[in-house]
Amino acid sequence: MERIAMESLYKWKESRRRKPLIIEGARQVGKTWLMREFGSRAYADTVYINFDSNSQMAELFASDLNIDRLIMGIELYTGRKIVPDDTLLIFDEVQEVPRALSALKYFYENAPQYHIVCAGSMLGIALHEGTSFPVGKVDFLNLYPLSFREFLMAVTGGRFAELLDSQDYPMITSFRQTYIDALKQYYFIGGMPEVVQSFSEEKDFNEAREIQKRILTAYEQDFSKHAPNNIVPQIRMIWNSIPSQLAKENRKFIYGLVREGARAKDYETAIMWLCDCGLAHKVSRVNAPGIPLKAYEDLKAFKLFVVDIGLLGCMVGLNQRTLLDGNDLFTEFKGALTEQYVCQQLRTIKDMGVYYYTNDRGSCEVDFVLDTDGEVIPVEVKAEVNLKAKSLKTYREKFKPKISVRTSMADYRKEDWLVNLPLYAVEEIKSCCADTSYNP
Repeated sequence: MERIAMESLYKWKESRRRKPLIIEGARQVGKTWLMREFGSRAYADTVYINFDSNSQMAELFASDLNIDRLIMGIELYTGRKIVPDDTLLIFDEVQEVPRALSALKYFYENAPQYHIVCAGSMLGIALHEGTSFPVGKVDFLNLYPLSFREFLMAVTGGRFAELLDSQDYPMITSFRQTYIDALKQYYFIGGMPEVVQSFSEEKDFNEAREIQKRILTAYEQDFSKHAPNNIVPQIRMIWNSIPSQLAKENRKFIYGLVREGARAKDYETAIMWLCDCGLAHKVSRVNAPGIPLKAYEDLKAFKLFVVDIGLLGCMVGLNQRTLLDGNDLFTEFKGALTEQYVCQQLRTIKDMGVYYYTNDRGSCEVDFVLDTDGEVIPVEVKAEVNLKAKSLKTYREKFKPKISVRTSMADYRKEDWLVNLPLYAVEEIKSCCADTSYNP
């Protein structure tokens, strides 16, 4: 499978200002595979070290962080010669040895000729809990489950993904059914690499669902293994409540749905833990579309999405026939699934802040409001081809944005103030809004 993040890794390698790179992301989104694959493609040799339960590495980094000494120790441990510029050093599960994170500062300052990439399934937790790491001395890269575009490359061979990139919408529209069929598959399969790999080879929905169940079980085990004991029950309750939160017409997170009488202060740490380890996406409300949007963030109101749409469907036991063939009883949750999908795709777009808007009375809600390149773009999400966008019109009349986006199963169309963008092309939203000259 191809990952778009590979392009970022090549740019990192060639950068004259290259620093040790930390890859963040949830467990099983493909961090280890990506690092190893990058090493095999871009370097003469790769030295891989897993720090999990590695007492030798813990002892090596426990004392002097002299770079020559560390390199000699790693060479002795791996039995491999490390050649500057030609060898990629991979530190996996690096959060298990915090001193190794601290050492990145000295690699950057004293030995920038060494190319180092780090990752860990709970790295986000370790960093946000205050584990010592050199601010300003490392680069960061977020890795998410496969986006719909990456899914297309895996299951169709890439030509349809390239067509989306071309933004040749007359041609894209002529193949709309291919995209819609693939999108429905993605709603069920999601973007977890192991699930996508299995489906691309076997085309077996049942096998894909079994893999998803195993991933969810592993996540549940992580709660007990890695989270503080006193918040494990709250984490489980928050995690298990997300599907019902999204099933509401108003998808704002309500603590009372977690437990009757629940208060924010009892669950804030649990939500932060889920977000820090990449299992949940928190999308905050803004009360006005000013720049930057973060300055207008309402910290008390937010939506909570899970890491992957396929896992969300697995959590609720969604049957592939219901999803692929349609069912009247499925109508309400289809909206939740579509918002989850759009959120997941938007998260993969670099340098884009993702929020949502409601007015103080709650009579106007815009599903997503994006902060990108100094522009604020409101986005209305529709599960089918229903193109009524009352809230978007109300928002436009009040704030007069340059461009607005409505994404649905309908074809691409550019109106005076509105871009109708197909759901399967939502990853093109940035370039689509940057160049709105095309008007068939």
